Amino acid sequence: MKHRIVVLGAGYAGAVSAGFLARQLHADDFEITVVNAEPDFVERLRLHQLAAGYDLRHRPLAEMFAGTGIQLRVARVLEVDAGRRNVTIAGDGGIDQLEYDTLLYALGSTIADHGVPGVEEFGFHVASRPAALRLRARLDELGEGAEVLVVGGNLTAIEAATEIAESHPGLQVSLVTRGELGGWLGPKARRHLLRAFDRFGIAIYENTTVTRVEQHTVSTGDGSVFTSDATVWTAGFAAHPIAAAAGLAVAADGRITVDRQLRSVSHPDIYVAGDSAFVIGDNGRELPMSCASAGFTSTQATASIIGDLTGREIAAAALPYVGNHISLGRRDGILQLVDGEARSRRGAVCGRPAARVKSAIVGLSGWAVGRPNFGKLRHHYRAVRETSTELVAR
Repeated sequence: MKHRIVVLGAGYAGAVSAGFLARQLHADDFEITVVNAEPDFVERLRLHQLAAGYDLRHRPLAEMFAGTGIQLRVARVLEVDAGRRNVTIAGDGGIDQLEYDTLLYALGSTIADHGVPGVEEFGFHVASRPAALRLRARLDELGEGAEVLVVGGNLTAIEAATEIAESHPGLQVSLVTRGELGGWLGPKARRHLLRAFDRFGIAIYENTTVTRVEQHTVSTGDGSVFTSDATVWTAGFAAHPIAAAAGLAVAADGRITVDRQLRSVSHPDIYVAGDSAFVIGDNGRELPMSCASAGFTSTQATASIIGDLTGREIAAAALPYVGNHISLGRRDGILQLVDGEARSRRGAVCGRPAARVKSAIVGLSGWAVGRPNFGKLRHHYRAVRETSTELVAR
């Protein structure tokens, strides 16, 4: 019988990993099945643009996997039984079970509601394509002067707020965050960020904790109440609860705890890539949930799978944390690199050059999904990183 490899999720991590495995493992000995909730590859890095009204390129997974031998199952993952080595899925054909010998878990992440009442019922978000389209429909029906409140102060919050403000200049966009907006940035980058928010007319409310979301209001810990015609929840991410329910060892945020080879520490026949992996990076700190982390963890996870199944030497892929590339609308951005302690450097690239670097990274990520050659992928990531470093140094 063929060795059965099941890949859960076809985002940046899962799709690239599946394609690479199919090209490295002989089809006579291995069969690869990919399970994904949607028939298309979704560029999560662009979902805030989709929500603001920009149409994304159509990327059918069936076309991307054509000729690889990969079996695609369009279905939702309901449960993983790590003891019996099977996965329960739900698709158009009903409930089904897939048996596996090796599992690559790449289901990504979803929003973290932090237990705040009303987020699920009344909040909008951009962590999935259906959610982004739902927000898009809401923004399109709002009239002149309607109020949009973005909750959060991280990268997604910044990109969503600026994209919405630029694409819908008639709306009044505000952002509320429990900390300091861009407080982790270097001084040059933060000054540019605040100038961009001022240019877009986005009101900022810092050091404010949201305690409840209603249909048209948002309450905070200090008793303040904001009116909002659309509340966009971008207050961080958490892993899907499927892994914890399966009995896998997980971190506090639900990510699967893995070793340096991206194997589950509790179930070594399960490998993890992307936002679902809790792994310590080269700087001694946990690798953050990000598209860049998806690329690096995919490289290591696939190398480990191939090595474990074929006896080849397992190469140690780099797991770096380089910094942040932030878009501020379509023609502005920030490139902030960090040092070995993950602290922002004083210098930064701001404006159109940073926006061009971010666009190149997004384009590279989409390109890599359809052409999963990690040698080239590493080369391009390295080129982008070297170019970024050079720009910051200037």
